[in-house]
Amino acid sequence: MSDGNCEEEATAARPVTLELGVRVTPANDVYVEPAPPTVARSGPFGLARTYWVLWGGMLLNRLGGAVFMLLGIYLTRERGLSPEMAGLVVGLNAAGGLIAGPVGGAMADRLGRRITLLVGTATAGTLMLALGAARSTPVIVALAPLLGFFTDMCRPPLQAAVADVVPPADRARAYGLLYWAINLGFAGAASFSGVLAERHFGLLFVLDALTTLGYGAIVLAGVPETRPPPPPRAGEPSRGGARFLAPFRNRRFVRFVLIQVLLLLAFAQVILALPLDMRAHGLGTARIGWLLGLNGVLIVVVQPLALRHLRGFTHAQWLAAGAALTGLGLGATALARGSLTYAVAVILWTLGEIGFSTAAPALVAELAPVDQRGAYQGTYQLAWGIGSTCAPAIGSLALARLGSTALWVGCLGVCLAAAGLHLALTARRETPLR
Repeated sequence: MSDGNCEEEATAARPVTLELGVRVTPANDVYVEPAPPTVARSGPFGLARTYWVLWGGMLLNRLGGAVFMLLGIYLTRERGLSPEMAGLVVGLNAAGGLIAGPVGGAMADRLGRRITLLVGTATAGTLMLALGAARSTPVIVALAPLLGFFTDMCRPPLQAAVADVVPPADRARAYGLLYWAINLGFAGAASFSGVLAERHFGLLFVLDALTTLGYGAIVLAGVPETRPPPPPRAGEPSRGGARFLAPFRNRRFVRFVLIQVLLLLAFAQVILALPLDMRAHGLGTARIGWLLGLNGVLIVVVQPLALRHLRGFTHAQWLAAGAALTGLGLGATALARGSLTYAVAVILWTLGEIGFSTAAPALVAELAPVDQRGAYQGTYQLAWGIGSTCAPAIGSLALARLGSTALWVGCLGVCLAAAGLHLALTARRETPLR
């Protein structure tokens, strides 16, 4: 129960007792927060109405996210860029997103979740239209990192807003359903992106821009500011670089992020190394696309069932199980020679993805002080950025120098190590999910 609620209910009865009560921060530095504020009115499935507005906005946004799946083809076929230059543009786009997490998180804590989302969606939508209209290679190169930055800047305020309006016991379910919506939107975008691209590639840019701007309009119309007032803590950094660097002073959080970097360096091999490996074993483009698309279908089908039947497990147990299943799936790829074995491998690492993608943001919300949720979520986003940026280079080098078997067995070992580290380090001082 928040301080404001206490005052409303007991103004006439026991004001002195309530006002003089001391809020004590636990010894493990995890702030025991009050119940979410009045913006968290109950909606469908017991989750806040504000949460569902954000959920719907993200689903709409992802339905228009087909451009990035075909950006390389667009740059080479429609704009005449060389494969090397197209790779540079895609890399610059990812680099812009790499620094967006900490900046977006700091903005969400200092300026508010709502204003950060509005700035991010409005600017990203406008930049998407500009990129689709750009003809000059220098202009395309300049726009790519800016677009990546403002697109990914929206993630920390979204994750922080979910923690603001959803109580701790329901956060794993809320983040799981949000991840489910992201993949549902991605599956929808993948289903019609090729058709639109064949008609006119520019339609993909227009659609992405409109859905991004629509996401911002949904936030503007239906999402109040959810940032809670900071808890009273003496000596807490409150501005500038101190706030930006605050998550790096939390040792438990830093250990968790480093373990996730280790895991994601292996998991992100599915971006480049896995398709290359499939092609090397004689699979055609259509079959590769079908196998990789199985990932999204499984998440849409399986994740709601997992959220329903796996309650009672701790975040660390979800993380460890996810890392182990991811490792088994990637390791099974070393044995793959045909579609069936690859399909089994995809099923295994998709189950692992469901585990760690559901538990990780919920754990971050638990570790973050109330007034630093955005900064913590943004810092965790660095793990994804490092993984997706470094994994393609590591995987392609390993395939060329060591061979596919060494790569996938190495991924198995890395993931099992991450699982063990989560159980040994992340699991400390945890309570079960309910």
